[in-house]
Amino acid sequence: MSDSSPERPAATAVLDVWCELQCSDCRSALVDLRALRERYGDRLELRLRHFPLEKHKHAFAAAQAAEEAVEQGQGWAYVEAVLGRVEELDREGEPFLVEVAGELGLDAEEFDTALVDGRHILIVDADQAEGKAIGVTGTPTYVIGGERLDGGKDQTGLRERIEEIADRLLAE
Repeated sequence: MSDSSPERPAATAVLDVWCELQCSDCRSALVDLRALRERYGDRLELRLRHFPLEKHKHAFAAAQAAEEAVEQGQGWAYVEAVLGRVEELDREGEPFLVEVAGELGLDAEEFDTALVDGRHILIVDADQAEGKAIGVTGTPTYVIGGERLDGGKDQTGLRERIEEIADRLLAE
């Protein structure tokens, strides 16, 4: 899921964020992601990459739902709404994903249909396969300028490291 849109100028640096929407560490990472978006604006493209973990039984469905939110024009708003309520996702599963869509004014019925027909499975599978190929083992994991930063164990200092790399890439 890309943060860019056709109306925006091309970003000069890309930050891939390997994430899953049932992960409390990914929820904590939102603070850093918001700060990075505020600091860099269009110069840094944030791309959410799906990496649902087997230990979270609703994570794969949540990744598909996030892609449906992208289709309906509110990808990041949906991701932030779901991550902000991880415990509800844990308890309620797919009905919660549809509920959040409705709260955001998205077509909840279409969300339900997308989860049933699996139209976004290939995107999620491709992200997960690519993540495994580059050594992602947990979430959040960041990749910027060819460097992988693991935030699943400890996020201390990661935003500063991402800013150092982004500053270098944007100065080139």
